[in-house]
Amino acid sequence: MSETRHKKRAGRRILATAAGLATAGALVAAMPAGAAQGNGPSNGNGWAYGKGIGRTVDVQLLSFNDLHGNLEPPAGSSGEVHEHGATEGIKAGGIEYLATHLRDARKGNPYSITAAAGDMVGASPLISGLFHDEPTIEALNKLKLDVTSVGNHEFDEGAAELARLQNGGCHPTDGCATEGSTYQGADFPFLGANVTGEKTGKPILDPYFIWQKNGVKIGFIGVTLKGTANIVNAEGIKGLKFGDEVETINKYAKKLEGKGVKSIVALIHEGGLPASDSYNYDCDSPGPGDGISGPIVDIAKNIDPQVDALVTGHTHQAYACTIPDPSGTPRTVTSAASFGRLYTDTTLTYDRKTKDIVRTAVTSANHVVTRDVDRARDMEQLVKEWGALAAPIANRPVGHISADIEGRGSKAQEKPLGSLIADAQLEGMAPADKGGAQIAFMNPGGIRSDFVHKGPDGGEGDGVLTYGEVYTVQPFTNMMTVQDLTGGQIVTALQQQVSGRNEESPKILQVSGGFTYTLDLTKTGADRIEAASVKLNGEPIDPATTYRVAMNEFLAGGGDGFAAFTEGTNKLVGASDLDVLLDYLAAHSSADAPIAPPAAGRINIVQ
Repeated sequence: MSETRHKKRAGRRILATAAGLATAGALVAAMPAGAAQGNGPSNGNGWAYGKGIGRTVDVQLLSFNDLHGNLEPPAGSSGEVHEHGATEGIKAGGIEYLATHLRDARKGNPYSITAAAGDMVGASPLISGLFHDEPTIEALNKLKLDVTSVGNHEFDEGAAELARLQNGGCHPTDGCATEGSTYQGADFPFLGANVTGEKTGKPILDPYFIWQKNGVKIGFIGVTLKGTANIVNAEGIKGLKFGDEVETINKYAKKLEGKGVKSIVALIHEGGLPASDSYNYDCDSPGPGDGISGPIVDIAKNIDPQVDALVTGHTHQAYACTIPDPSGTPRTVTSAASFGRLYTDTTLTYDRKTKDIVRTAVTSANHVVTRDVDRARDMEQLVKEWGALAAPIANRPVGHISADIEGRGSKAQEKPLGSLIADAQLEGMAPADKGGAQIAFMNPGGIRSDFVHKGPDGGEGDGVLTYGEVYTVQPFTNMMTVQDLTGGQIVTALQQQVSGRNEESPKILQVSGGFTYTLDLTKTGADRIEAASVKLNGEPIDPATTYRVAMNEFLAGGGDGFAAFTEGTNKLVGASDLDVLLDYLAAHSSADAPIAPPAAGRINIVQ
């Protein structure tokens, strides 16, 4: 990998590592927030600063979220967005195109900030994940990202690894990616105001960041969702607490006000669910069934009115809405889907006299990162160089499919790729010496992409699955477990899909062949699961009988709100989820007999 000069932006304080927790090794220590200093002498009206200056200046805020290391254009439905009312998707995404779109958008805007709302890394395709996401940080540096909040996936490899991504240095186990080079770290801060040490109660990351240019100051407060501990591996976040988003943002909004910063944007890795999945849907429409739902609604309604705009993420949805603040005044709330397929362009009109944003003048819209523009040459080179390093592993054929098998891109509760993965996990853990599994469950959020039948131009050919494609679907390398669960505990776990913390946004487990049940969406909460409908190989599950159940270690630890799974006993740990999927593909597919998408019918949906 070619060396590039690594300059930390003026005034920025780079977070330092501190002695950490037992398994994390080190955490990021809280430091005073830095400030990006602009060098331009002009305001938005073309007058020299301090001479006949206009009272207001338009500040451009470019934002995106949930990139997840997608440097190459995402494949299949994961690489498309839909225009409202259209049936055909628009191919979108790819860091070479995102760079071009952002750079073009900045032209003519001397006051321009680029911010993100978390999950820049983690659950990444092989080109980034193989190198612990150093390629993505390098790309974001080149994009001139000013600031991002952390998301839950920034903690996938633990807090110590997040500190290394911020500060630089070679990986403690795998070393440097290439001989003679050293990873330089991020030029931008990861903000985590609500991520605190249990013992100190203090943030382990910068809670806020102040951008300033020619007297214009805008503060950014970054938080991740308070439920982060429930959706990441517990080992890497021992000793950390994830506080309430609203309480934290309101606390630091007051701190920024005390520093004379009255223009504030919150970067929140938590989001909403608009009524339409089109990127340009008008979620302010008052029609029946329109609008936006999900956790961000209550969060937005309770954040201090001093905060002028909310940039959000996590749900991978696209929206540019207004939600009333506590005073009843509309406030802009945005999200740019995921994987670099969109970016949001928001205009913040800054009043130099009040030092605040004129909320009534704020405008915002999502824009497609189309692939019909010139590729940014520096990003093209970056992808080429890292791709060449990954190619010997990534391009190895590992299986064959007869058609697209949708996972992440499927809108169905029962996803074809989810069924295939669950079948692979059951087969891999069914032998007596592997655990004797009778049932397998797969969490839907762990399915990161689709299996796409059409091969890339000049690539391996149609229907061929490569190691890189399979890794993109299962990038976490979670270890598989098999444990004893009673039929009653299994039913309780199924009810937890649609109740408690999952009631508003259900997480429907993918199930192995032979396991069936009815999901009644006309009901609410736990009543959506008909206990009598839960069967294994056609026989009703007995609440008192013990079954051997396979799942990844994330689910076994109660991840995604499945507390029932933590009650399992006689646990046996096996191979990784990636390895059992690779073994299944090798055993069940060939060029002459490719795997077909599994038929639906394991989950009977009533709606």
